[in-house]
Amino acid sequence: MRDVTVTSISNSQVPYGNSSELVFNPIQVQDSGHYICRVNNEFSFDFSDWVQLDVYESNLTCHGLPENKLHIHIQPQDQRLLIGDRLGLECIAIGKPLPCYQWYRNGMALKDETNRVFMVSSVSVDHQGVYHCKVTNGKETEDSVKAEVLVVEELLSDLTITEQSTDELFATDKVALLIGNMSYKYHTQLKAPMVDVYELTNLLRQLDFKVVSLLDLTELEMRNAVDEFLLLLDKGVYGLLYYAGHGYENYGNSFMVPIDAPKPYRSSNCLCVQSILKLMQEKETGLNVFLLDMCRKRNQYDDTILIPESLKVTANIVFGYATCQGAEAFEIQHCNLANGIFMKFLKKRLLENKKITVLLDQVAEDMGRCQLTKGMQALEIRSSLSAKRALTDPVQHSACSPESLARNLQWAKAHELPGSMCIEFDCGVKITLGFAAEFSNVMIIYTRITEKPSEIINCKASITDLPLALYVDPKETNKCTPEETGSFLVSKDLPKHCLYTRLSSLQTLKENLTFTVCLTYMYQGIEDLLDECKAIDVGKPLISKLDIHSGIRNFCAQTCPIPHSPCHSPEYAVAGSHQVFTDSRYSSPSMHLNIYHPQRRHVTQHDMYQQSRYSSISPDIKIGYLSESMKTQNVPEESTDEYIDFGAVLQEKL
Repeated sequence: MRDVTVTSISNSQVPYGNSSELVFNPIQVQDSGHYICRVNNEFSFDFSDWVQLDVYESNLTCHGLPENKLHIHIQPQDQRLLIGDRLGLECIAIGKPLPCYQWYRNGMALKDETNRVFMVSSVSVDHQGVYHCKVTNGKETEDSVKAEVLVVEELLSDLTITEQSTDELFATDKVALLIGNMSYKYHTQLKAPMVDVYELTNLLRQLDFKVVSLLDLTELEMRNAVDEFLLLLDKGVYGLLYYAGHGYENYGNSFMVPIDAPKPYRSSNCLCVQSILKLMQEKETGLNVFLLDMCRKRNQYDDTILIPESLKVTANIVFGYATCQGAEAFEIQHCNLANGIFMKFLKKRLLENKKITVLLDQVAEDMGRCQLTKGMQALEIRSSLSAKRALTDPVQHSACSPESLARNLQWAKAHELPGSMCIEFDCGVKITLGFAAEFSNVMIIYTRITEKPSEIINCKASITDLPLALYVDPKETNKCTPEETGSFLVSKDLPKHCLYTRLSSLQTLKENLTFTVCLTYMYQGIEDLLDECKAIDVGKPLISKLDIHSGIRNFCAQTCPIPHSPCHSPEYAVAGSHQVFTDSRYSSPSMHLNIYHPQRRHVTQHDMYQQSRYSSISPDIKIGYLSESMKTQNVPEESTDEYIDFGAVLQEKL
């Protein structure tokens, strides 16, 4: 028996890509990418070579190009550069057969310049000239338009710099870390982060981002996930961090709250966003984007003033806060799913080819027109971005640099699914065991009976004996639909007529993922129920390969330099190593502020937690709000304790 699976470079299986031919009809721009085919039988498997597919928008007729025809789709453009700038000329042609390229400067062929992109990492005056590209497919030949490249010294004119800024910007790579915390141990449970992270993941992948998406992380897991994220960053890389969950903001520092944070929590239990930014800057990233869908109320239980090291002036930082300083962020519940207000509007514009700050401004305008949240939540943008950088900027990889190869390997490790399996039992029944990723730490296992002897009836294949570390309720396994397992997002992409089991928190796996496939069946005419079992070991899937559950890394001192790190928290710190003190110079009867100091200790005061309330828009749509009697209090967490009927008239507004 043979099994064929086609996988794209995003490490996701292509829907219906299980035959010897992969057909796109109709082909779309988002189908661009690298593809590989995995062929296996019950004894072995093998991979085809990688193939790259490029799809471009074109003004050609709907019938495309006839055989042996050639068309240059993207022409090289004139450029004015400073000495030391990067030169990039692009010529993209469409043809049958595939076109070949040759670049020329001042009419002379350039040796070994036979790619569609001509690159010079650091130009000098010698690179000035008129460039064009000759394209051929063996049947026809076509010359591109001529592009003039002018290289000048920096001090010649300020006008030169202004004109150069209009050139197309690009990233050397794009990497995103998405964290959604919902299942808090000691705080209000949330619903929107799961949907928000899933939808943002799909949108960012369309923009060529390498995305790591994680749900429900502890403090240690969040810190180690950030460490892995930093390993993917390098010079010129666009880095994006999205967080949805509980949070707070004290004295300009934003804190993300892990699911195991105590009640009350303080900075030592949380992750400070500003210190993550500092570490991203050290990687010389091209763009740093933070999208924080969390509350920004002050935490009365944490009166420590953190003084991080000064940030570099890099003019490439963008913060998109879901709400204003001192305010809360809300989510809308609809049936079994929920969206944060911020993501509800952001997802409608994220793919637009606009400077990221312009895009966020328009999202803020959209949110401002929403009557439902007026006066309660408004998007806030903070930015030092000077260049016209957008999330849609193209990626131009350096030619197989060691850094690029290392990033790709690290990212691929976190997204490697087990291959599908064909299991044959002694009774002659064969089943297919398949795997699908919902998030980087959430996986769906599905079983389907593909062959059984005619004399066997009432045949069922179930998964049992899952690792205790995953805390899987046996009653929630082997369901007839993905929705019954709690997976509402990927059901349309999964094969039908299977039994489904959802495994979350894969980051907690310390050993290989092992389980038992148990087959129960009956022979026709015999009432006895028989069973056969096979032990399965699929290794470490997805994020579990990175061991982010493990203890503090050796480089914790570099990644957690201020006292909100585990190096400085009571759970992990060496006694007396780093402490906090209260200085009377900053104290008043109504204000207790603490300054971080390595040698002194203080005890913070404790206040009462407030409870927020939720209102109902319709029987199946809910939005959180803070009652008037509670608006004077400062508590950095939401609650869903009670619901008040708010009418269904505003349902269509969202």
